Amino acid sequence: MGQDRNGLSGGCQCGAVRFRVEGEPQRASICWCRMCQKAFAGPFGALVTVNVDQLTWTRGQRSTFQSSDKIQRGFCAACGTPLTYEWSDDRIDLAVFAFDDPSAVEPAVQLEPDSRPAWMDHLAEMPVRPALGPSGAVVSRQHPDFDTPPT
Repeated sequence: MGQDRNGLSGGCQCGAVRFRVEGEPQRASICWCRMCQKAFAGPFGALVTVNVDQLTWTRGQRSTFQSSDKIQRGFCAACGTPLTYEWSDDRIDLAVFAFDDPSAVEPAVQLEPDSRPAWMDHLAEMPVRPALGPSGAVVSRQHPDFDTPPT
């Protein structure tokens, strides 16, 4: 589904923006800096570098936010999913968890570990409990983790 002989695919939560990467991704990392924490609304940003000429936007286009004087961040304007970290004319970083199969892109390095929240050291020790929220079946409106025909 997410990876085949034609490359890796992914997209946003609602399916308005989809992409495909041909060839091998480059360095995958997790970044603990405050900008990545804010951009991903989480403890880190997980990103993988790809060549721009190997990236095709197969549905829709990302919106961008200029997060610093050197970096643009791409996202879906419809659902808000973070998609890119844009820092170069010939390379771009894609959000690892935007891929249909995020396990196909394993981070190999950490950046800015001093910005990591201290409670992350104890994450594995936290008790596991059932999720709270609506009871009964939930009808997901999330786009499936594979390409679908345009609607």
